[in-house]
Amino acid sequence: MIKFHRNSFNIRLEINLLLFSLFLITQSAAAQSVPANNSKLDSAIIRSIYDEALGNGQSYENLRVLCKDVGARLSGSPEAEKAVTWGYELLKSYAFDTVFLQEVMVPKWERGCCESGIVYLENEQKKINITALGGSVGCEKPIKGEVIEVKYFTDLAALGEEKIKGKIVFFNRAMDPLLINTGAAYGGANDQRTKGASEASKYGAIGTIVRSLTLADDEFPHTGAMDYLEGVLKIPSAAISTTDAKYISASLKENPNLQFEMDLRCVKHPDVLSHNVIAEIRGSEFPDKYIVVGGHLDSWDIGEGAHDDGAGIVQSIEVLRIFQSLKIRPKHTLRVVLFINEENGNRGGITYARVAKELGMNHIAAIESDAGGFTPRGFRIDANDNQVTLFKSWSKLFEPYQIHSFLEGHGGVDIGPLKDGNIALIGLSPDSQRYFDYHHSDRDIFENVHRRELELGAGTVAALTWLIDQYAWGNKD
Repeated sequence: MIKFHRNSFNIRLEINLLLFSLFLITQSAAAQSVPANNSKLDSAIIRSIYDEALGNGQSYENLRVLCKDVGARLSGSPEAEKAVTWGYELLKSYAFDTVFLQEVMVPKWERGCCESGIVYLENEQKKINITALGGSVGCEKPIKGEVIEVKYFTDLAALGEEKIKGKIVFFNRAMDPLLINTGAAYGGANDQRTKGASEASKYGAIGTIVRSLTLADDEFPHTGAMDYLEGVLKIPSAAISTTDAKYISASLKENPNLQFEMDLRCVKHPDVLSHNVIAEIRGSEFPDKYIVVGGHLDSWDIGEGAHDDGAGIVQSIEVLRIFQSLKIRPKHTLRVVLFINEENGNRGGITYARVAKELGMNHIAAIESDAGGFTPRGFRIDANDNQVTLFKSWSKLFEPYQIHSFLEGHGGVDIGPLKDGNIALIGLSPDSQRYFDYHHSDRDIFENVHRRELELGAGTVAALTWLIDQYAWGNKD
C-alpha cells in the first residue's frame, strides 16, 4: 500500500493506483519495442512518481542532515570524508541491491587561518570582505599595492607591464544582466576568475581581486576554482562582493592612487584518497546496461553546499528510493553516483568514466542534477538526433508539471567524461534566476532551499528515468 499525506488527492490517487497496479502486473510482459505514446498508463505512472516525491519525499530531510550535520565539504577535507560516510550509510539504509565506494585521488587545498582585505584612501581605510579563490597560493605576509581596474584580458595587454607591474589587478566585469540564461552570463564572466591571476602575473602584478560572479548586489564574496598557467609566477587571488566591487570602482575614479592590502594564508597539500559513493538497483531484463543519476558530493568550504550540490545529491538518491517504494523493478540497472571533487578537479567524474571504460560497461544514459534545488523547468540534452527526438516526444507527459524546456545543451560536468557518441547525457534544468545569488558563497545554506521545489525536481528526474528505462534505445538490442 502506498501512503500519501494529502487527503484531497484521494480520488485521483485511487485511479492512478489502479492504473499503476495494472502496470506492475503487465510490466514484465510488455513489448520491448513499444514507443512512448503519451498514454493514460504512462501519465498515471508519472503521476504516481510525482505523488511519491511530493507526498512521501525524503529529499528535504536528507538535505537538512547533509547541510547541518556535515556542512561545507571541500574535497580532501575531513568534512568531505564525513560526507562520504554519510552517503554510504544513507544508501545502505535503503537496502538497494548494491552499495559500494570507488576510490578517487583528490586534491587537498586549505583556505588557511585568515583572510583580510583593506582599501586605503587618502584619509580613511575600509575593510573589505574577501574570500580566496580555490587553488590560490597564499601570502607569506600581507601584500599591498596600488589598484588597477580592468574588465578584459585585452585591457591588460593595452596597459602593458609598465602600468601593471607591482600593482594589484582588479577584475571588474559583471555578469551580463541582459542574458535570460544566467548560466550563459556566468560562463561569459568566469575567465577572469579562472585565469585572471596568471594573465595579470604575465605583466608583473603582485595579486588580483575579482568581482564575484553573481547578479545580486550584496556583501557576500563568491569563491570558485582558479588555475595557474605553467611557467607563470603564481600570485594570490581573491573574490570580493559586488557591492565592494562597486565601491572600489567608484573610489578609483576619485582617487586613482588607491591602494589595497590583502592577506591570504592558503596551503596546497599532496593529493589524498577519497571516494565516489555508488548504489544500484539491478535491471530485470538488461542488468548489464546502466542508467546513471547523480550529482557531486563535495562543495566549496564556505556556506553549506545546499544548492551546489546537496540538492542534486538528495534528488538523485530519491530517484532510486521512489522506484523502490513504488515497487518498480527497472529493466536496466539504475545507478546513483555521488561524485566527489567536481568543484576543483572533476576527479570523481573522470575516475568513474575511466573505470567504466576499463570494465566495458554499457551506459545508455546519465542524468545529472547540478543547477540548484529550484523549480524544475526541463532538461538539457546532449545526445544524438534520434535520442533527442525521443526525449522531445515525451514533452506532453510533463506538461501537467509545467516542465516545458527540452533543449539540446551540456548535460553536466560529472557525467561529461562518459560521453562516447552513444550515451545520452541529460542535465536537469531548474529555474536559474536565483542560483548565482547563492552559488559558492556563505548564502548557500539549507534555509535557502524550498522544500516543494526540491521535491518537484526529484520527481522530474525520477519520471524521466522511468521513461528512459521503459522506452529508450537500450532495451531494443
